Amino acid sequence: MKRIYLDYAATTPVGPAVKKAMVPFFSERFGNTMSIHSFGQEAKLALEEARETVAGLMGAKPNEIIFTGSATESNNLALKGIIFAKLIVHKNQRSSISMDGLHIIISAIEHPCIMETANWLEKQGIKITRIPVDKEGLVNPLDIKKAITKETVLVSIIHGSNEIGTVQPIKEIGAFIKNANHKLKTKIYFHTDAVQSFGKIPIDVNKMNIDLLTTSSHKIYGPKGAACLFVREGVKIEPILHGGGQEDGLRSSTVNLPAIVGFAKACEIAKKGMGEESQRLIRLRDKLISKILKIPNSHLIGSKNNRLPNIVNFWFPFIEGESLVIQLDLKGIAASTGSACSSMKLEPSYVLMALGLRPEQAHSSLRISLGRQTKESDLDYLNDNLSKIIKKLREISPYGK
Repeated sequence: MKRIYLDYAATTPVGPAVKKAMVPFFSERFGNTMSIHSFGQEAKLALEEARETVAGLMGAKPNEIIFTGSATESNNLALKGIIFAKLIVHKNQRSSISMDGLHIIISAIEHPCIMETANWLEKQGIKITRIPVDKEGLVNPLDIKKAITKETVLVSIIHGSNEIGTVQPIKEIGAFIKNANHKLKTKIYFHTDAVQSFGKIPIDVNKMNIDLLTTSSHKIYGPKGAACLFVREGVKIEPILHGGGQEDGLRSSTVNLPAIVGFAKACEIAKKGMGEESQRLIRLRDKLISKILKIPNSHLIGSKNNRLPNIVNFWFPFIEGESLVIQLDLKGIAASTGSACSSMKLEPSYVLMALGLRPEQAHSSLRISLGRQTKESDLDYLNDNLSKIIKKLREISPYGK
C-alpha cells in the first residue's frame, strides 16, 4: 500500500542536509554556549552564525532573534512579555495602571497558543478584543483601526492560517498600527504568528512594520525543539523564564544548539528555493482544488486568492471529518481535520465557526497540506480515493446524501 503524507502543516520531515548539519553538535561540537573555554566558544560561534541566518530570512538584525523551544513558547513570550514589561514600567514610575488598564487585539482565528494565552491574560484582567473575520477568513484592517484605544499595547494577528491557509494583509495592518502610534502618541506593538508562512512566502519585518514575529523550525524541514521570536530593537519585553540569562536575558535555559543549527540550515535552504518551490506548490494546490471541487457537494474553505501555497481546507456535507481522515489513512493517505494541535478535541473548530460555518459543517472538514515530497501522482491518488470514500460515507450517513 502507498503511504502519502499530506499533513505538512502539522509537521515536516527533517531534511537530509539539515540532519547532516546537526550531527556534529551532538557529540563533537557539544560545548555549552555560556562556557568561556574553547568548546563553549566554538558552540557560541555556531549559535551566532545560526542567529544571523535565521534573521536573514525575515530581514531582521541578528541581535533581534531570540531562540526558544517552540512556537508556543515564542507566542507566550510575545504576549505575556509585552504585558509584564508594561506593568513593570508603570510600577517603577509609580503609576496606578493595573492589568485592567491594558488592552490586546487579536483575530478570531489565531492559533490555539495565541488564543489560550489571550484567554489566560483576560482572566488576569487584561482587556482582549477578538477581531472577526469574513467568510474567507480575512481580517479587515479597518476593524483593527476601530478597535484601537489609548489602552491598547499590542495587536497580534496570525500571518498564514494553519487551519485554512488564508494569508492576512499584514503589511496593511502594520501601516495602520504605525499611523495609530503617531496619532495617539503612544506605542502599540505589532506581533504576528508567522509559523506557517515563514520560509514559504516572502517576509520583511521592516517593510511590514512588524515588531515581534514568531517562527518554528519543524514547519520548514528543521527539527522540533527550535523556534524563535523576533523582537525589534527597542521593544520592551519581560522574560517568562528566569535563570542563567541566555538569549540576551529574555529566555534563560541552555540552548538546544543541535536543533538551532538545524533550524538555521532549514532557513538557508528555504531562502534559496522559496520562489521555485512556492510556484510548484501553487500549481499543485490549484489543480487539487479544481479536482476536489468536482466532487458533488464539496466546498472550499478560506480565501481563493489570499492563500498559502500549500494549505487547502474543504467541507463535505453529511460526513464526519474524523471518519474521512481514518478512511484516508486506511488507504495510506495522511491528512487532518482541523488543527493538529487540537484535532483530538470533539468541539467544532472555532476557526471554521468564525468563518460562519455551522457546527455540523465544521465537523465535516478536511485539511490537506502539501510539501517538498508531494508529487502530482500523490494528489491523483488522493482524489481517486477521496471521491470513493465520500460517496461511501454519504451512503451510510443518517443525515442524507
